[in-house]
Amino acid sequence: MYKESDTLELKQEFTLDIKKEIIAFANTKGGTLYIGIDDDGNVIGVDAPDRICERVSSMIHDGIKPDVSMFTDIVSEKTEGKSVVKICVQRGTKRPYYLSDKGLKSSGVYIRLGNTSIPATENAIRTMIGDTDDASYEKKRSINQQLTFDAAEVEFKKQKIDFGKAQQKTLGIMDSDGLFTNLGLLLSDQCQHSIKAAVFKGQEKDEFLTRKEFGGSLFLQLTDAYSFIDLNNQLNSTFEGLTRIDSRDYSESAIREALLNAIIHRDYSFSGSTLVSVFSDRLEIVSLGGLVPGLEPEDIFEGISQTRNTGLANIFYRLKYVEVYGTGIRKIRKECETFGVTASFHITNAAFRIVIPNRHTAALAAPELDVQLSSALQYIRAHTSATRKEVQEALGIKQTKCGLILKDLENRGLIIRTGSGKATGYSAKR
Repeated sequence: MYKESDTLELKQEFTLDIKKEIIAFANTKGGTLYIGIDDDGNVIGVDAPDRICERVSSMIHDGIKPDVSMFTDIVSEKTEGKSVVKICVQRGTKRPYYLSDKGLKSSGVYIRLGNTSIPATENAIRTMIGDTDDASYEKKRSINQQLTFDAAEVEFKKQKIDFGKAQQKTLGIMDSDGLFTNLGLLLSDQCQHSIKAAVFKGQEKDEFLTRKEFGGSLFLQLTDAYSFIDLNNQLNSTFEGLTRIDSRDYSESAIREALLNAIIHRDYSFSGSTLVSVFSDRLEIVSLGGLVPGLEPEDIFEGISQTRNTGLANIFYRLKYVEVYGTGIRKIRKECETFGVTASFHITNAAFRIVIPNRHTAALAAPELDVQLSSALQYIRAHTSATRKEVQEALGIKQTKCGLILKDLENRGLIIRTGSGKATGYSAKR
């Protein structure tokens, strides 16, 4: 027999009002809502339970803010031979949750009192904000406690590190009560986040050539995403005399560092996927979450590190995926410069995008060159190689200006500097 309480709500049929009940559970201490059972506890059942599950999921995504979907579990099940929909809601970490169309005010925020969901007072809303401002996603309890760690166990075994319950508590995979945390969820085979990877024809997202989605443990996602990029990291061959020189579009080391940066530093409180996009002229990796509050873009280029996911970063460090905190961005830049291209970084409040140019298309394209840059490049290509003085005289410009132009072309990966001092020369990139 079912009876409504502070953690149980019964609904005979689907209505949009169940958003209030879900919000109230997420804001208070969690609970379960059944659709297909009336107020007296009689099982009525519902038609098309799978369709109702889809409507509930869509309603939660569109009608409740912040995103509470990761704290809800929606299933259809049989009770007394009839189909009902069961919605399990865990207390969320981003309280207060509210109706999207009402906003963060009493008419949009609900809490559970007894067997009723009521509007929260302004004082209750302020308290919830204060309680969760400093909440760490990875330290919160996972809504899924049925976790397995096949992929993680392989990684720990490689480094000869124990992975028992004591070690899991020390690492933050389990809390002091022996419950799995969200950090545990991220490393588990049931990780709900993913990496979406795609190869596009040309330089725009107009036409897919292939696309994949990688799930499971973050360890497995890292391996799968790297293999995907590696498969599309084309090998090009040139000849110097009779000698064949093979080179790939992208630095393997830069790819590795960029993927690690995206996985370790992204904000997992967002439910979206990390994106990997391979274009004809570049590789882009986009992770959700901008910089940690208090950091500026200039700070990360100087190696200043403030990790959003401290536990996750620590585990990747212990497993020797990373050597020293805060060096990833500088490594990406250095590896790309060695490859003759310049990586760029685009940061917003909600995302971090790394762009690595394709060394071969960069060498051919010479994008966005002004007249003097184009003239200098054409002169060097026409003469195979040239000195600074030769380029200066050909363009009729001053020494300082010529030096800046050559440096710009070098940074773009269009020319290569050889020699030193008076013997310094410049040749066009093949």
